[in-house]
Amino acid sequence: MTSFFRGKVSFAFKLVVLLLIGSVLVTLTQSAFAQGEFLIAAFLAITVLLLAITYLTKVSIPLKFFLPGILLLVAFVLSPIIFTVTMSGYNYKTGNIISKDEAIEQIQNRGFESDADGTSFDIKIGRYQMGEAILVSDSINGAYFISTETNRVPLNPADLTINEFGVAESAPDFEALADDEFATADETYSGKRFKYQDEFFIALEGFEVGIVSRQVLAYDVDKDQFNNIVSGEVYVDNGRGNYAIADNPDLYLEPGWRAPVWFENYTKLFTEERLRGPLISVFTWTVIFASLSVITTFALGLLLALALNKPIRGRRVYRSILILPYAMPSIMSILIWGGMFNTEFGAINNLLGTDIAWFQSALFAKFAIILVNLWLGFPYFYLVSSGALQAIPSELLEAAAIDGANPRQIFRRITLPLLLQILSPLLIASFAFNFNNFNLIYLLTGGGPRAELDGELAGATDILISFTYKIAFGSSVQDLGLASAISLVIFLLIASISLYGLRKSKVLESFQ
Repeated sequence: MTSFFRGKVSFAFKLVVLLLIGSVLVTLTQSAFAQGEFLIAAFLAITVLLLAITYLTKVSIPLKFFLPGILLLVAFVLSPIIFTVTMSGYNYKTGNIISKDEAIEQIQNRGFESDADGTSFDIKIGRYQMGEAILVSDSINGAYFISTETNRVPLNPADLTINEFGVAESAPDFEALADDEFATADETYSGKRFKYQDEFFIALEGFEVGIVSRQVLAYDVDKDQFNNIVSGEVYVDNGRGNYAIADNPDLYLEPGWRAPVWFENYTKLFTEERLRGPLISVFTWTVIFASLSVITTFALGLLLALALNKPIRGRRVYRSILILPYAMPSIMSILIWGGMFNTEFGAINNLLGTDIAWFQSALFAKFAIILVNLWLGFPYFYLVSSGALQAIPSELLEAAAIDGANPRQIFRRITLPLLLQILSPLLIASFAFNFNNFNLIYLLTGGGPRAELDGELAGATDILISFTYKIAFGSSVQDLGLASAISLVIFLLIASISLYGLRKSKVLESFQ
């Protein structure tokens, strides 16, 4: 058996596994490089190299055990953090998503207008002399021609196949696209300009209509600006990811691009009233929600643990029942509770004989959230409290009782302090979890109630993470840069609170 793990068979098996993993990673590297994702390609290439050096040589024995974890840590923890920090310093939102080169190309493709008469033709797209071309039918004037990007070739109607609507279906040397080629035709033909006359060209509107247009915006590479050929307006780089008129920055071209704005997203949180007001109220409610969640779930879990810590009949059955909410998927539980709080058909209003609009009132919605989170969280603290109670030496409790302490004094002076010392890391972790408890807020109330018609950004039950989600994805303008800045603030807040709690609980001293 030892020879199997250390002999030639083991080396051959290891080599086969490394070859399989390496081949997959090399394929992914080539794909990432082809798509222009050079950082991902570089990381995958370095990964292949490190795997080969670590497992085919004896450079470092400990590295053989640590390397997988290190690579996963870099890929799925450090990289997202670095990306979030980087994007928080950019103007990265709807209209400013792509790179500058892509924005210039799209502005040029969109920077045209139709002629004064709005002239349009029926067209067929295809190929002429091995290049992309369109077969144009001017059925009103009885004129037909083939147009490429550089030439216009007049045609004799007698040489064409013309349908009953006066549209040419085929022409000599013109090869119309087959039906199975239309799936990729949009990418090939949509951005092309086909020759018409003078400065006018034919731009496609779909696959069957061409619009006579002319270019309005021309890009000056040397000056890095766009010039309006018709009006003479000049659009320059405003340093924020858009080409705008220098004297009127509110008039800018779209799309823009991701541009660095450094700490602007952070200053917005404190200088813009539209953000500052909601952010303060959301932060306040987030702290209250996380604190109440920890206090209520811990209190109920500890109370049940104390009750079932005594030898009573049916204790195992009771314990099994108490952990059922913890065993059930939280998403399903939240959705069920959401139905129970329904104003018209919910079980809670039916049982109480009321018609409370739970999710239309800020107070009732917050109460519902705390109640549901109590149901979801108390089994966890019941389990950990039960285990912690078993870890408290019974001799301490017996000695206190002999000295005349009553049960209340024993609990307050001995049991609770020891429990808090044991469970403080779990309490801090629970606070951090509830600080970012997105599922509960999103599925139960959606952050509401919120006066959307009044332009409110945050609802009454929004916490920081759901508020960030709405800024990033919850409206027509997705401000990913600002959301990244708020995400970093959340991270710093949770890290600070957690470190402070750990220092005050003196848990780390036991590791020294």
